[in-house]
Amino acid sequence: MKLIFIRHAEPDYEHDSLTEKGFREAELVAARAKNWHVGQFYCSPLGRAQATAAPTLAAHRVNLTTVYPDPAPDVLYTPDPKKAIVYPWLRELHAPVDAALHPDHRSIPWDLTPAYLNDNPLLLDRERWGEAELMTRCDLEHQAHWIYERLDGLLALHGYHRDGLCYRTDGTHGTSNYFMKYDGSSIACMQEAEQEEETLVFFCHLGVMMTMLSHLINTAPHAMLHGFFVPPASVTVLSAEERIPGEVYFRVQTAGDTSHFRIAGEPVSYYGGFAMPFQG
Repeated sequence: MKLIFIRHAEPDYEHDSLTEKGFREAELVAARAKNWHVGQFYCSPLGRAQATAAPTLAAHRVNLTTVYPDPAPDVLYTPDPKKAIVYPWLRELHAPVDAALHPDHRSIPWDLTPAYLNDNPLLLDRERWGEAELMTRCDLEHQAHWIYERLDGLLALHGYHRDGLCYRTDGTHGTSNYFMKYDGSSIACMQEAEQEEETLVFFCHLGVMMTMLSHLINTAPHAMLHGFFVPPASVTVLSAEERIPGEVYFRVQTAGDTSHFRIAGEPVSYYGGFAMPFQG
């Protein structure tokens, strides 16, 4: 299995839409993704994520469908490849803090300074990050566990069941590395291997995406939020490695990839970071 996370394109936050550049970025994502073999699309309910998804869904002839009933937003639905399933827990995190508590006087509970992280190392502790003072002043830990549970439920619908730090399957489809030989013949091995595997694509947001990734690779959300730059409309891919039948761990194959921009001559946006993005 492959999990592909696409952050929304450059946003117009005021109107919950995209900038002019963002709409170009969304089209470039669609051009890249048009030949992907996608088993299921999932999408945030927010406008900027749906505007990013729209060209890709059109290319795949998939309808964007909100299928959850309003009174029961936690319900998980049987996958349907003809629909992009919209879940409320894929929206951006909303856990504001008193700006007076934030080192940069912001209301979001991340984008913290190095000095603040030095003084609050619990933020990078997988088990105890919710005990850090800033986290006790907001709802982020509760939201994170809600997202973890929903993500695990979704993966269970696809045959991947959480077991401690890893996942279990029925083990009937063999191993993920059966074709690999380390004798210089990697290209031939990949060409001869069965390339078709289930792929799930998520159109969502930086905070919720990093929260999901932190759960999948077993680290603290702040380690992801502060350690990775994931530009707008970038592509992040995780692969389920099943070296032993029935035992799965997810590994990041690429994070925040923007090669579709480089090919088209579209600059990478700085939204989501605090340094000039690498354009090479």
